[in-house]
Amino acid sequence: MALNRRDALKALASAPAAAAAAITWTQADALEATIAAHGARQAATQAQTPYAPRFFTPHQWATIGVLVDLIIPKDEKSGGANEAGVPEFMDFMMVDQPTRQTAMRGGLAWLDHEAQRRADKTFVASTDAERRALLDAIAWPNRKVAPELQYGVTFFNMFRDLTASGFYTSRIGMDDLEFIGNTFVLNWKGCPPEWLKKLGVG
Repeated sequence: MALNRRDALKALASAPAAAAAAITWTQADALEATIAAHGARQAATQAQTPYAPRFFTPHQWATIGVLVDLIIPKDEKSGGANEAGVPEFMDFMMVDQPTRQTAMRGGLAWLDHEAQRRADKTFVASTDAERRALLDAIAWPNRKVAPELQYGVTFFNMFRDLTASGFYTSRIGMDDLEFIGNTFVLNWKGCPPEWLKKLGVG
């Protein structure tokens, strides 16, 4: 958890080959769900009612809200995953892709079970330190973990990828990436020097 998650996820989103290997849903799926989620949030805001999830139970919805902001929290530059509409995005993805529903429900149940085993609380009811300690145990795909945590590692990798897909296809996420697609460039000056320096190339 010491790793800056936003930077790590940004690197993934900026590398199509890596993203293609890690995220099994298509870009079209993500964009469609993002558009649908944005429309649903706007409708809920205009009606002055909270968004009503179609797939997640109330407890699962609360868990999703906590978990996505632990993965991509708000920082000095931009809003976090909740502000970007990632939970709504996930809700639409689950409804549109029924084959993923069992893995999602099972993973959220596993998270609560592990939280109960560690501190006799659900994940949502756990303290911030307890939540982070649990995620520290399952957040690294190449790290050897105990057999009883393997399911959690698989779930968290899927959930983290889905969070990144939802965030970086949202307006907040694209602004965070400083994406300027569909913008006419009169004089191409090459890659900005600050990015060349960051990438370690000349």
